[in-house]
Amino acid sequence: MDAGESSEEQTEQVMSEVHVGCPPHSSGPHISHFTISLPPEVEPTRFNELFKTETEAAEDDDAVCEVQVITFDRDGDLVLPRRESGHSKFFYRIPMFLNYAEQYRQFFKMIIQHNITSSIPSVGLQVWKAELVLSDFVMHKMCTSSEFYGIVSLELGAGTGLVGMLLARVARKVFLTDYGDEILDNCAKNIELNSGVFDRRGSVNVRELNWMNSWPPNISLADSASQRYSWNQSELEEVKRAHLLVAADVIYSDDLTDAFFSILERLMSLGSKKVLYLALEKRYNFSLSDLDVVANGYSHFRSYLREEEGKKQES
Repeated sequence: MDAGESSEEQTEQVMSEVHVGCPPHSSGPHISHFTISLPPEVEPTRFNELFKTETEAAEDDDAVCEVQVITFDRDGDLVLPRRESGHSKFFYRIPMFLNYAEQYRQFFKMIIQHNITSSIPSVGLQVWKAELVLSDFVMHKMCTSSEFYGIVSLELGAGTGLVGMLLARVARKVFLTDYGDEILDNCAKNIELNSGVFDRRGSVNVRELNWMNSWPPNISLADSASQRYSWNQSELEEVKRAHLLVAADVIYSDDLTDAFFSILERLMSLGSKKVLYLALEKRYNFSLSDLDVVANGYSHFRSYLREEEGKKQES
């Protein structure tokens, strides 16, 4: 976020729908366990036995969790069980391959530290719906193809880092990028909590990337705490060779949308051909100028896509 954020944005607290049912007035970060399930037709040895059976998981002290059964109401909407108050830990299940919900037998867990509420500039401290959708997609690609194996990837606006950490299970190197010490520190903490998930030391790194600044970012010249999220020259060379960019729920402010497409244009033009997978929520709000409920942020995002479509037609 820009340093010139209004005091109203700094103090107003927002909550992701993912956290509905969690105690909103609790202070401090919370720990959630995410259960990622493997469909029975996928060979678990592709993940170096990272997936456990339900019996093996039950032998771990912290692994026994309230795994939710995926059910739907008469309208086809997902039924979300409400958690009982007083729980210090919250559990989610990424709804991958819903048709196989009753057949899940093998899974692994990700541990995510996050806030239940945050100010608007610090929304990266929360887990958002598009992050879960993109995580689901990433796991689907990892289980059904080798497209992400051995690649270099960047997650833009990584927030809690869930998507990038899943990618790091098979990618050669992943850079989790965001802006602001609090968000970057939380993302680094999540890497520490999930250190057993990654095969190689240094395969996933947290780096600062302010979309408002020019590329390349400043290079670290000293190994100090203030430089812990800075880039070095070899990492910038790695970015040139990256094949994959991912981003989830980064479209909520027109200024940030402009900055996102600006940095995206620069990154996509570097080195090897790159692909972006983007997940976002179309958010509706009442607008006084329109006197209607509209999705102006989404419309602004779409304007960039229409501009690109127009350029292609002209060429």
